[in-house]
Amino acid sequence: MSAVPESRGLGGRIAGWFGSLSQAAGDALPVRIGSSEYARTQTAPARLLGFDQALLWVTVALLAWGLVMVYSASIAMPDNPRFGRLGYSQTYFLTRHVVGLLLGFVAAVLAFQIPVRTWERAAPWLFILSLLLLVLVLVPHVGRSVNGARRWLPLGIMNFQPSELAKLAIVLYAADYMVRKMEVKERFFRAVLPMGLAVAIVGVLLLAEPDMGAFMVIAIVAMGILFLGGVNARMFFLIAAVLLVAFATMVMASPWRRERIFAYLDPFSEAHALGKGYQLSHSLIAIGRGEVFGVGLGGSVEKLHWLPEAHTDFLLAVIGEEFGLVGVVCVIGLFLWMTRRIMHIGRQAIALDRVFAGLVAQGIGIWVGFQAFINMGVNLGALPTKGLTLPFMSYGGSAILMNLVAVAIVLRIDYENRVLMRGGRV
Repeated sequence: MSAVPESRGLGGRIAGWFGSLSQAAGDALPVRIGSSEYARTQTAPARLLGFDQALLWVTVALLAWGLVMVYSASIAMPDNPRFGRLGYSQTYFLTRHVVGLLLGFVAAVLAFQIPVRTWERAAPWLFILSLLLLVLVLVPHVGRSVNGARRWLPLGIMNFQPSELAKLAIVLYAADYMVRKMEVKERFFRAVLPMGLAVAIVGVLLLAEPDMGAFMVIAIVAMGILFLGGVNARMFFLIAAVLLVAFATMVMASPWRRERIFAYLDPFSEAHALGKGYQLSHSLIAIGRGEVFGVGLGGSVEKLHWLPEAHTDFLLAVIGEEFGLVGVVCVIGLFLWMTRRIMHIGRQAIALDRVFAGLVAQGIGIWVGFQAFINMGVNLGALPTKGLTLPFMSYGGSAILMNLVAVAIVLRIDYENRVLMRGGRV
């Protein structure tokens, strides 16, 4: 295959965007950049069979570390009167977390067997199913309420959180939507407005639970897929401005959300230290105690009834106390590598003219990266307190389940990429 010079302007930028792809067949991969022009991406030799094993092992490392930390953070919880009167053992949360992991692995293996084209056909129906479950969780005596939030459906062996399914559903639906609307993506009312209405419906249902954190993740994922799908830049910034105004209005209209903002600005003040700033102040104390190398695994003091929900939203604070700055940096590095790798797989799929698969992978990358960023920012005091778990690590069966299914879909996309680069068909 002879090299063809890259086109200038937009085509050249697109070629440069895909020029960093790796793991392609042979010495080069043809990338279409216009109606009749092609560019060659410089690539490195790679194993073409199987899937991205490095991504798999990083996922396993996060899950294993999370399992250890969930046990460490929850081992003393039965001594708390709140949980002790329920008869919880020291391994109660560990056992339920293991069950969530096992169910997640089974679901991930099954999800990996499903071709991407099947996910594309099922995307609208999966989105409708997630809407129905979000409605069902609000029905009295059906949805389970914890601390005033009605977010769970009791399923016996676990409590399922429909908002976690909604995150995956919005990724698949938005990617499918952009592929179907590719010809009219420059027209606001025909391309963007219907997708905006779909996100708004999900948002209304989530805010009724309430779960503003999940709504933020879903809104950012949808925006990211619209942007990567080629929506006009002016439309994108208009949508961003509308969302910013909407979130600001929700915060200003809610007294307890305003209190969270004030507590975030000064968590150690007399007015907030024992109120809305309690979790944040003790999270910062835990991370401060860890210093550079930590106090050692199991040596955390803050998890002993001082830091609420240490095994869920504030697991990173326990990691910071027991493993220090080194541990926090390692967690950040693992998530940064994972997000970059998933985005790379998405770009590779788009280079192979698999737009839906590419947008799905990149949407999952945005989901994992943004949620991890929010959770870390909250734990480190860089962002206001928000009820979002740390993906793959925090306690939560439905979150772990959907995280593993999402990674399985990415691995399936990578597997199909390799088959196509080898000359096969999917």
